[in-house]
Amino acid sequence: MFAETLEAVQFSPSRRTIYVRFVLAALAVMVLLKTFRFGRWSAWQVHELSDFDAFYIVARQIWHGQLDFVYRFETLVKLQQAFTGSTSFMPWTYPPQYDLLVAPLALVPVGVAYLLFITTTLAAYLLTLRAIAGQNFALVLVVLFPALAITVGCGQNGFLTATLIGIVCLNVQRRQIIAGLALGAMVIKPHLAIAVGVYMLVTRRWTALATAAAVVLASSLVCTLLFGWQIWTAWLGAIRESAIFLERGFYPLFRMVSTYAALGRAGLPSSVAFWMQAAAASLALFAVALAVWLGTTRRVSPAFALGVASMVSVMISPYAYDYDLPIIGIGLALMLPDLAQVANLRERSFVYGLILLAGAYGMLQSARLAAQFGDEADLTGMDDKFAPSIGGFAMMALLALLLRLLWRTTQPAPIVRQAAE
Repeated sequence: MFAETLEAVQFSPSRRTIYVRFVLAALAVMVLLKTFRFGRWSAWQVHELSDFDAFYIVARQIWHGQLDFVYRFETLVKLQQAFTGSTSFMPWTYPPQYDLLVAPLALVPVGVAYLLFITTTLAAYLLTLRAIAGQNFALVLVVLFPALAITVGCGQNGFLTATLIGIVCLNVQRRQIIAGLALGAMVIKPHLAIAVGVYMLVTRRWTALATAAAVVLASSLVCTLLFGWQIWTAWLGAIRESAIFLERGFYPLFRMVSTYAALGRAGLPSSVAFWMQAAAASLALFAVALAVWLGTTRRVSPAFALGVASMVSVMISPYAYDYDLPIIGIGLALMLPDLAQVANLRERSFVYGLILLAGAYGMLQSARLAAQFGDEADLTGMDDKFAPSIGGFAMMALLALLLRLLWRTTQPAPIVRQAAE
């Protein structure tokens, strides 16, 4: 069985070391190659707009005193085209707190900025994951490798958000203020913090929640003082525009891992896909509440319940991409000690396989489009209309499997009658 092969790594220190070194070496090579790509040094002249390019453009606009330009389609598209020389376009819907975070990137050349950003966030993520996973670190790295690779490839912030969720999980039991600080920092991508926030609410972590609220309020005040109150109006306008873009399919839906993307690509009307996304989000939050209840009855450990909350974080919003999947690694690491008790070998094989599939599919499709259209490929607009969102279906199946495992765990254990002697 697939699960048996993967889990055998845990019992061999030498094999664990080999697997970890291989994954880390592969990631290091990718970072080096992508540094040249983003820097556009020597013969590596790529015109395609990538995610980190969008970060860098926003950082430059902050120093130019024109941050509001990035929240309007008509001005942002011109900035992005001037930067890359292509017709690529990526909407910008990050809150002002994230703008403030990326501002220092513009102080160095774009290639150096990418190297600093991705190595810092990747190192923080690996250290956090190692602290949570323990001897399961190698197993989690193998399962997460496609998601890690695609995050490195596009220069996204998946390592940063996963690190913050991991810090929450490491500190929620005994250091609620630290957990609250990390949860509040998730204001940079709030839709990925909903499930963990619900976990905090259900488990009555009032200190952590109050700290998180204070971080959000304080950071909002700082952004208002620096950028002016009009930045919030501009941000809300960008969110409204992005909803229109999503409905019309202007986002690369094949890269998304949400129920909305999966069903929308399958041909369902956007309104139906939206309501199905709402249903999936409700089921994901129900899974969190159910896992917490099982933890209080000692049928699973508190860590398992927290792992469920982390794992379903990418299942709440329609705006979930394959580069957000590193959060799944935090959830898997928390769940693994109990997983053998609540899931059989076949079910564990499906868990690992679905996570692998969700990460690998977007990476392979992106490579196919780049090979088909060359360096001028616009992976935002030139989205293959026939490419399904397999990652979205994988996450739907993973949610269904989690609910099945949790529901079965609620049932009383069967009474085994011993034969009379």
